[in-house]
Formats: sequence, C-alpha cells, structure tokens
Amino acid sequence: MPVSQPISVEVTPKKIEIKQDLIRKSYLEIDSENEKKHTVLVVEDDEDLKIFLRKQFEPHYKIFCATNGKQALDILDNKKVDLIITDIVMPVINGLQLCKEIKSNIDYSHIPIVMLTAKTTLQSEIDGLEAGTDAYIKKPFSMEHMFAQVSNLLLNRRKLREAFVSSPFVEMKSIASSVADEKILTEVTKLIYENISDTQFNVDTLANALNMSRSSLHRKIKGISELTPNEFILLVKLKKAAEHIAEGCRVNEVCFIVGFNSPSYFSKVFKKQFGLSPTEWYDNLK
Repeated sequence: MPVSQPISVEVTPKKIEIKQDLIRKSYLEIDSENEKKHTVLVVEDDEDLKIFLRKQFEPHYKIFCATNGKQALDILDNKKVDLIITDIVMPVINGLQLCKEIKSNIDYSHIPIVMLTAKTTLQSEIDGLEAGTDAYIKKPFSMEHMFAQVSNLLLNRRKLREAFVSSPFVEMKSIASSVADEKILTEVTKLIYENISDTQFNVDTLANALNMSRSSLHRKIKGISELTPNEFILLVKLKKAAEHIAEGCRVNEVCFIVGFNSPSYFSKVFKKQFGLSPTEWYDNLK
C-alpha cells in the first residue's frame, strides 16, 4: 500500500498541513451506478484549499464552489445540493452564519453541513453544533477522514429514507434532519390526512394549502425524502392504510378510506410499496 504523503497548503493568514491519505472505495460507498449522483458545495475563501478540495472530490461527486456564505446561498437558490462543506472564518457571511441560515430556511434545511475550522477550542466546536452543523472537522485534517464524514452523512440519510419508504410504521420524523424539516413534514402529513379520502386531492391542492409554489414544494419534499410530492402523498396514504389494516379493518373498506377507487389497484400499489399485499402483510402481523 502506498505511503500517505502530507501536502502543505498556504492559507492566508495561516498555514495548514493536510494529510493526503489513500482514498478508499469502502469509505465512499459509491458504485459505478451511483457515481457522481450527489452534489457537494465547497464554501472556502482560501483559494489553494478550495482548489485542493475540488480536485479531491471531483472524481466522486459533482462539485460547486463558493468563496463565502453569500455566494453559497446564491448557488443554493439555483442548484440542487446534497451536502455542504464550509469553513468558519470567511468574509461577508461566515460559516456559522451560513449554517444558521441554511438550517432555518425551509428550502435548504434538509442539507447536511460539514464545518471546517482551524480553531481548536471546545467553545468553537459548541458554536458549530449550536448553529446546526452535522459534522465538525478540525484542521489539519486527513482526506480519508473527510471522505468518511461526507460519505457516512450521505449514506445514513439514504438508509433512513429507504427504511421510511419500505416500512409502514417508520414515522415521518425519522427523515427530518432539522426542526424546519420536521415542521414541514408535520404540516404536509396533516393536510394529507385531512383530505385522505378525497380522490381529487393532488400536489396543486397541497401546495396551495401550504402557500407554496408547486416547484418549491417539489424541491423541499424531494430534498428530504427523495420522493416527488405525488409519491409522498401516495406513501402517506399507504402508511395510514397499513394502520387501519393492523387495527383489523377490512382491506376493501380501507381502500376507500384512503382515497382509492379500486381495491385491486390499491392492493397492487400496496404490494409494490411494501413487498406484500395488504392481506399478506396483515397475516404476517398476526
């Protein structure tokens, strides 16, 4: 195995050393099918470090770069971003301010944030966590550690989403990564429940009730769950159907309760979502 070589990068006004480790595929959790599926935004005012990080991540992720928090917010307004890596000390809008803005903004609050800092005090780490950062990395850092943090955040989010869509009893809040996420999911779910038997209830109705544009709703739901709003509405209905079936309600009755016109179609959709027909699923519960 090749020996890792340290790389010295000049950072104004300080110098840091970044240890470049062998990048291991096991940490990246990327296969040929998912290569470059995720987008990472690097926010760093030091040009050398920004270029270094871009070169390290580009073989594995789509990369956007910004020099400060303001530029980062402009990118977020126009691009889909799955994860953010940001320094703390930057001009215009620093990393802590950026983190607070993202985690309190309904459009971005689902995006995980990795924060970089040369500060080594406990208080600086506490400040980062209070701002809402998902991971905190101190300089100098190893790229192996960096890749492990990034890939684990993305992988854990994916596992939570997969469990949410495949299991009837996994709750909505399991995929919420912030207070803002949990709030919007609660509001969306409440509206779907209130209109659950209405066969005319759709994405436009939901967006209007939330005072959101259709595109904003799509972006938010997709960002949190990887589902389109239509798919999310359907999943909420199917989860509620599973609750009724578990309570002993007949499948044909549940079908109409949750807004399906055809029992056979309901059974087909239920099986596609959860792997078992409603009857098979109920038999497994007993």
